Order: sequence, then C-alpha cells, then structure tokens
Amino acid sequence: MQETAADELPPGEAAANYALDCGWGRLIFTQTFDSVEKLTGALREEKADCRDIAVYVTDPHVLLAKAPQEIFLDPSHTFRLDLAGYQPAGRTPHGFFVRRLTSRDDAVAMNRIYASRGMVQVPPEYFWSKRDARSLIYFVAEDERTGEIIGTVTGVDHARAFNDPEKGASLWCLATDPQARQPGIGEVLVHRLAEYFKARGAAWLDLSVLHDNEQAIALYEKVGFERVPLFSVKRKNSINEKLFTGPPEVEQELNPYAGIIVKEARRRGIQVDIIDAEGGFFRMTYGGSFVRCRESLSEYTTAVAMSICDDKAVTRRVVERAGVVVPRQIGAGEAPGAIASFLKKHGSVVVKPARGEQGRGISIGLTSVEAVQAAIEDARQVSNDVLIEEMIDGQDLRLVVINFKLVAAAIRKPPMVIGDGRSTIAELIEAQSRRRRAATGGESSIPVDGETERTLAASGKQLESVLAEGETLLVRKTANLHTGGTIHDVTEVVHPTLVQAAIEAARAIDIPVVGIDFMVKSPLEETYAFIEANERPGLANHEPQPTAERFVDLLFPLSMPTNVRKLLHAHEHQNGGAHGPAQD
Repeated sequence: MQETAADELPPGEAAANYALDCGWGRLIFTQTFDSVEKLTGALREEKADCRDIAVYVTDPHVLLAKAPQEIFLDPSHTFRLDLAGYQPAGRTPHGFFVRRLTSRDDAVAMNRIYASRGMVQVPPEYFWSKRDARSLIYFVAEDERTGEIIGTVTGVDHARAFNDPEKGASLWCLATDPQARQPGIGEVLVHRLAEYFKARGAAWLDLSVLHDNEQAIALYEKVGFERVPLFSVKRKNSINEKLFTGPPEVEQELNPYAGIIVKEARRRGIQVDIIDAEGGFFRMTYGGSFVRCRESLSEYTTAVAMSICDDKAVTRRVVERAGVVVPRQIGAGEAPGAIASFLKKHGSVVVKPARGEQGRGISIGLTSVEAVQAAIEDARQVSNDVLIEEMIDGQDLRLVVINFKLVAAAIRKPPMVIGDGRSTIAELIEAQSRRRRAATGGESSIPVDGETERTLAASGKQLESVLAEGETLLVRKTANLHTGGTIHDVTEVVHPTLVQAAIEAARAIDIPVVGIDFMVKSPLEETYAFIEANERPGLANHEPQPTAERFVDLLFPLSMPTNVRKLLHAHEHQNGGAHGPAQD
C-alpha cells in the first residue's frame, strides 16, 4: 500500500486506504478504508521491527473478528483537544525552550530519548529527511544551559496528509529525557503543538495513551483533552507482546534493574524463573546450564570479589596496589587530633560508611571538625566502620565493566531543583522526586536528611525558603541515582586512560561485572581518582548502551546471534584474546 500525498489529490478529495510512514511504523487511518478486508491487509504489511497502529477504529469487534490471531485491541484511550475553544495559556518554560527539529544531531538525540523510554527508535536519516515534510511536525525542547535535547513531540497534520475533511491533527511520541531536571517539559511541548495546529486551522488535536499511564492522562486532562470513544488496533508482534499477553504477574514486581535483564533473556529464548521478585532474584537456564542472579550480581561473581567491594577500605587498598589512583583516607576511629590534622591538610573531606550502598550515610564537602563528627554519627547508622576521605572536586563518573571490557560510561550529577517563585524548596524537592520516581520505576527520589540540609545551609537556604523563578539550586552533593541524581551518557567520548583504569580495577578485584566510580575533572581528560566499586551496578540506568545484552552474553555466550559472536571473536583476536570466564 502506497501513501498518496494530499497535494497529489483533487481539491476536497480525501485519500483512500491511507497509511502514513512515521519511521517507527505507520499510522493507518481507518476512516479512509472502504472495507475491513483492505484494512486487515494493510496491517499485514507491517515491516519488521516496526509498530503500525490502525487509528480511529469505531467498530473494533468487527475488525478483530477478521484476524483474531493476528491483531488485538490496543489498551489505550483516545483523547481529543477541541482547538476551537483552546486558549494557549500554558506554563512558561524554565531553563529550556521549544523549537523545530533543525539538525541530524537533533534526530540522534530524539532517538536517545526514545530508547530511554522503551519506545521504537527511528533511523536518524528518516527524521532528517522529513524535517520539511508538510504532514509531520517535530518539536524538541532544548536545555538553555547545555544545549542538550531534553524532550520531543511529533504532530501529524491530517489535512495535509490525506485531505482530511474534518481537518484533524494528532499528537504522537511525546517523550522527555528521564534525566532532565526542568519541570513541565511535556506540558510545554503539548501546548506548543496545540498552538501550532490551532494557528493552521486544525479543528482538534487527538492522542492515544495507555489506560494505566495515570501521570500522562493527568497532564492531558490538565491541558484540556477529553476522552472520546475511538479505538486503536495493532499487530501481535514481539514489540507489542506485553500489550496483548501481559507480563507474568510475578514479573510485574521486578525492579527495573532485574527487569531489563529478564527481558533480554526472554528475548533470546532463555528460560527465566523468578526466585524472589521483590529482592530481584531470578534464575536463567539455557542449553542445560543455569545461573542464579540478583539483578546484575550473578554466581560468576565470587564471594571474595563481593567481599572486596563490600568494604570500601579493602577495595581502595586492592585497586591501589594495581596502580589505580586513589584519594587519601583515614578511619573515623582515629584520635580526634588525627582527624583534625587530616581535615586541616585537605581542607574539605568526605565521610562515608565503609559498607553500604545507594549513597546512604555519605556526607560531602565537610570543612569543620564538628561537621565531620556529626557526619560520622550519621554514617554509623549504616555501618559501624566509617571512613574519612579527602574531598576530590570534579564530576562523578560511573564506568560499567563487563567481562573486563567497558560497556557504558556516564557522568552522574547530583539533584537540583528549579524555582518557580511560589514553591518552597521542600515542595520543589517533592515535585522533583515524583518525576525521578516516575522515570526510574520508583528507584530514585531525593531524601530530606542531614546531607540535604547541610547542602542547603551552604547556600544560605532552608527547606522553607522560596526560590526565585528560574533559580537553580543544588540540594545534595552526592550524585547517587537512588538519592535523586541523574545520569548522562559519555560512553563514546570517555578518555582511554579512564577506561583502562576501570578495567585494571576490575581485574584487581577479579570481578566480571562491576560499576567503577571515579571523580574526574572531565570525562574527556585523563585525570581521575578512584572512589568505589559496585558489585551490582544498575544496568537499566545506562540505556541505550547494551548493558543487559553484554551481561547475558557473559553468562550464555552461545545465546548470542551468530553474526554478533563472530564480530566479537574477531575483535578479541585483534586485541589479544578474551579475558572472561571459561566457556564450553
């Protein structure tokens, strides 16, 4: 079935049997079809790795009866915004602005956001080729400070696409960067698209949203959308599988870090048995072999390696002997005079529990003996053994090393809030926490504790303070994702010295899967200091890098597609061979 552009038709005549290629799949406009048979035939033309959607289905039961084994009723609601009565009174963007797609880099950034949200990606060349299209409209939100693309939305002009006599329009692919700090990105993008279509005489703006996406539905209703009795139908393909089968009930309880691995394993035909969903434990079986895991911690990681990572003082000594650069450090059990001397020598220190994870009990940037002693007491709530470390200024870099090869690198940034001139800092923190929880499946939020209060006090603020509109404020100095930090991929640009140091640290610990944390001036420079090693790194934090794929490759190399295995073997041969665990 071919598209027929509206400007190729006689005036006033709508296209027949019309489908619009959107890059990720086709929008099949069912109101242009004169028979159910032709409509089901169009759905059967879906290309591999695409998601076609038949929209504006008014009698879904009739359509499904024609091909019940091939198609299903999409569990989404259709919402409509009446543009005749729409008043463009949206919120003012703070820290970003909205513009049209203007470069291939914009297209690459849009794909990055799609990948982070689990959406079907689009060849960047397609976006770029359609930048001047009459029927497809792309808007992006750009961070004013960094220039990064932090949100995107696509619009379809039905009149220009197929001479729609109703002069409708639709909204698709609204997505924001889960790491973005600015509030209201999605709302501003929706308003911008509505204003665009209202100015061009469109009668209404429609969209489709999953029935359980409560946050998105609340946004659309806030803008003025109302639900209408129209439906969508999709093909039963691997992309849509969860929509027509639903995940096993126990898998719904998995956190994102276990879920990303289980999803990749099932995609390869590996049997997965959930041992304890709440704890993230599961077992994978393939070719007669099985491996038990807790998220990215598998039986391939020895108890000795795990013990080394568990005690930060031991980790530091082990990697230091391997030539990895480490900061100076003393134990909190030293005499008060020794602590005061250490503080005087270094000016600013970090206090952290020797054991612990997810950033709990860590205090950063302490400059007085009294603050250090208070932080030691906080840290002892997590671990009896507490460490005092020289403060290394810079950026927090996480490098994920699997099978002694770098798979992902990302800068982790501490949580910040942006003022609106009305809300207190406590209210802004809660709003930012809601966004972080939504973006991470409930795994990230900003705690209000001693570290947060110290950080605010250093800026002369309190939780009850009100930030001026557009004012940005750091609310914690720790960049851990579980305490509200954000992550920004730098895999393609990280300096080779940092990569090699991370691999050497992994070899020194002798651990096959690890997250190595450095403090760096810049990921582009070779200067660094080792902070810690995490034996159970969160692989879901690094999409679209193939962390889950490489993890499953490590455990079950024969599950790799043959062409991928050949490429990896050729690469290993060029670089002197692999260094992972022996495989049969």
